[in-house]
Amino acid sequence: MTGTPETARMWAIELAACLATGVLLGAIGPFGSFLNDGLIIRVAYWVIVFLSCGLILGVTIRMVAGRARRAGIPIWAWAPAMALVTAAPLGGFTRLVAMAFWPAIGDRVGVVEWYGQTLVIGVVYFALHIVIARWVRGRASTSERSASDGPRILRRLPPRLGRELLCLSMEDHYVRLHTISGSVLVLMPLSRALGEMGDIDGLQVHRSWWVARHAVIGVVEDRRNLRLRLKGGLEAPVSRANVARLRQAGWLQQT
Repeated sequence: MTGTPETARMWAIELAACLATGVLLGAIGPFGSFLNDGLIIRVAYWVIVFLSCGLILGVTIRMVAGRARRAGIPIWAWAPAMALVTAAPLGGFTRLVAMAFWPAIGDRVGVVEWYGQTLVIGVVYFALHIVIARWVRGRASTSERSASDGPRILRRLPPRLGRELLCLSMEDHYVRLHTISGSVLVLMPLSRALGEMGDIDGLQVHRSWWVARHAVIGVVEDRRNLRLRLKGGLEAPVSRANVARLRQAGWLQQT
């Protein structure tokens, strides 16, 4: 869970969660901080505490998690110990921050009590980190599954058009993707689109047309011109250079 690769997105989400938690705690005022000062000061204090602790714990967790993962140590074996150990230096830091806001607080709250409060903050951060790591990893897994779910060209089709690709036609710098439900223009050369076809059975029948084999329902001969009749009422021109190849592939027998 905490072994999720360190990415800018992961850090942004974590620190945003720390910021939101700091604002929430500033409004609630836990550990007696509600009586210390007004809302703005409390929010400022808790935001500083959670962002600082988030940065420190975030770096530490990633370092320890990486080594633990390589050593085969599960999270439940090292996370509690790390929370107990890191609470001491973090407690010293947060105590200094609090005394900068409220100098008399050092006399009102003992060191042991402060350590306990800091440990709670550390546990909250650990929970945030694990939840966010799971979410990011889940999104990454979903993206990987989507990436492996059929040819790349099909992912360029909007949901309303379905995934039954009939043909491609080139229009200037665009390629039009045709399905039984309609078409969509995509800014890309035909050569690049053909490179994304994957295992879809089809052929380029003209310099500006590619046709899926399953889409062909007939052949139209107009003197020396040849066109393929496709599902959905479409017709794709066949260049003379491709007639022999299509005949060899058995396409022109579909009349």
